[in-house]
Amino acid sequence: MPITYDMMKRTTAQLYEWSLRKVPDDTLDALRRARETETNTVAQRTLGILLRSAEMAETQDRLVCSDSGVPTYTIAIGTGVRLEGDIRRAIEDGFDELVATTNPPLLKHVTNPLTNERGYRGKDMPLVTWDIVDGADHVDITCQPKALGSGRWAALEIFTFPTLERIEEYVMECVLKAGSQHCPPVNIGVGIGGSFDHCAKMAAKATLRQYGTTNPEPVLAAMEERLLRAVNATGFGPMGTGGDTTALGVHIEYCAGHGFTPVAVAFNCWINRRTRARLYGDGRLERVE
Repeated sequence: MPITYDMMKRTTAQLYEWSLRKVPDDTLDALRRARETETNTVAQRTLGILLRSAEMAETQDRLVCSDSGVPTYTIAIGTGVRLEGDIRRAIEDGFDELVATTNPPLLKHVTNPLTNERGYRGKDMPLVTWDIVDGADHVDITCQPKALGSGRWAALEIFTFPTLERIEEYVMECVLKAGSQHCPPVNIGVGIGGSFDHCAKMAAKATLRQYGTTNPEPVLAAMEERLLRAVNATGFGPMGTGGDTTALGVHIEYCAGHGFTPVAVAFNCWINRRTRARLYGDGRLERVE
């Protein structure tokens, strides 16, 4: 059986709506651990407020934050899958239907960069990155809405044969520039290598990794530990109230490239929005996250 227009429309709309009402379980666990180890009293209370906000959103079916961002998807299509219908249009139509039916209503965050006009429609919206998975019999869809806290402070710079020390310095420069304006405690994703566009993609992918997982590359695992300690030593703290918890994790992806080496840094706010599902040709929808 093929994966159809209707299946893709329904699934992508559901993933976006779910992401606005539920903080991922790994993020809730990380927030709880941070509250237990935080030494700043105000920061402890702030982390408690964030956890209560997440609980109320889930139990009372509310939005966790009024900034719902814009729908952003990473879609990996298995080579064993057959598609039927206008799949790209299905994602657009799913977003339109969600805007018309969801309660509370979404704010107008889709912005035309040429006019600054805001609405719900726009060129290339929703934002979609496509990939291929050899041998898979499903379509893997991840929704990671981009709001102000997860988008405004991302940065990229291209170096020539940088040392690991210089890469870490650059990451910290981005952290210090952002301060507490990205709604910490944040998830920090770093991409190293490749080309300009591929590096940015890796940084975004790195933010999808669950808290508490270890990088399989020992050099990067050590770098992640050093950077997390350095970020939390800045003292910005949760929501800028001061304290030990500015970031809950630093995750790094890398790939080979040329002598020029892009380094990209991406942030997710404390909510760390992320939903993921696999859609099979027989109509099954498997929630992954």
